[in-house]
Amino acid sequence: MNARSLALLLALAAAATPALAQEDISKVNGSITATSGQRYGDLDTVNGSIRVDDGVETGDIETVNGTIKVGEGARTGGIATVNGGVRLAGGVIARGNVTTVNGSIFADRRSRIEGRVETVNGGIGLVETQLAGDIETVNGDVTVGVGSVVNGGIQIKKPSFSISFTPNRKPRVIIGPNAVVKGPLQFERDVLLYVHRSATTGPVSGATPVSFDTDTAPEN
Repeated sequence: MNARSLALLLALAAAATPALAQEDISKVNGSITATSGQRYGDLDTVNGSIRVDDGVETGDIETVNGTIKVGEGARTGGIATVNGGVRLAGGVIARGNVTTVNGSIFADRRSRIEGRVETVNGGIGLVETQLAGDIETVNGDVTVGVGSVVNGGIQIKKPSFSISFTPNRKPRVIIGPNAVVKGPLQFERDVLLYVHRSATTGPVSGATPVSFDTDTAPEN
């Protein structure tokens, strides 16, 4: 067999070999860690936290009772928890929504979320982050931090009777230095809204913006 024929056979064999399947991990009780040097499919558990190491690629990440932490430069699908917070380190790309019911969401510098960010009871914080969709919450503070771009809008909904909240507490909404919110800011309940002089927002309804030009928003 000549060299050309051998090369052709090797190429055909490689094409016929199925790609290495990405590993899905599913549990009922127990935490999950996606370690560096591997690629994963979906990660889900019921009672347990999920940690994704730096640079790891995964599918969707879901838990019911537990926190989710995603390391520097990781790539994930959508991220969801019910009772627990979500923290994205710098340079993360989340290819979907990032949501929680009772817990906070934070995305650090150079992260990109290709969906919406949503909580019920929990704060939302973005720092130099690109968000494709909306920010939605009921009873959480919102900070669109320095240099962040929200391509959607911000909505704070009126609580229902089934949601536990402190009626006299007004959520704080801060649009920081050089931040951009392209969509409308809609508030169905009283909030404290602070917008930096260098920031840009869409139309505001349900609140009166308070302008500031310091590094941080005024205290209540």
